[in-house]
Amino acid sequence: MATDRILTAPNLITLVRLFCLPLFLWLLFSRQDKAAAAWLLGALGATDWVDGFVARKFNQQSNFGAIFDPSVDRGLFIVAVLAICIDQSMPLWFGVAVLVREISVAIAMVTATVFGMQRFSVSIWGKRYTFLLMFAVPLMLLAADEGRGADLVLVAAWVVGLPGVFLSYVTAFAYIPEIRRNLHAGRLTRRG
Repeated sequence: MATDRILTAPNLITLVRLFCLPLFLWLLFSRQDKAAAAWLLGALGATDWVDGFVARKFNQQSNFGAIFDPSVDRGLFIVAVLAICIDQSMPLWFGVAVLVREISVAIAMVTATVFGMQRFSVSIWGKRYTFLLMFAVPLMLLAADEGRGADLVLVAAWVVGLPGVFLSYVTAFAYIPEIRRNLHAGRLTRRG
């Protein structure tokens, strides 16, 4: 059962992950250490599930966390992809494809929420595409570092990146009827 509490362990974990964003940008642009930035971004992607697990395990789910966590996740991802595009460590077309989808869905969700949409869970395919892209993006950055095995790392990035982008658009279009249904349900709830 979600509460109105803000100060919870899961929200603190999400906040720590958010505070890693300036560190990522510093590593990428100031230190020009693509490998360290890639490993940090990969760690942030790999720990995406931790806050939700802690919330469920210790019964610390909150209404604030239900909005804060996915907002931070999407914000981290958008800024990271944009930064990697600026750094020219990923093909521009790939970055644009990812950003157009992420920003479009974010705008749609915010707009629908303003108009009373009831929240709904991310689909299993939404979780799968997120998993794929959260590894593809840091792998592309790591491959751009041109260290030992960079060619193999780049192949791995494309192996998970292309299906990830494809699934991201499939889920975006699948959310359209879900948004409509939940907007309607939200309106009915407000009317009583």
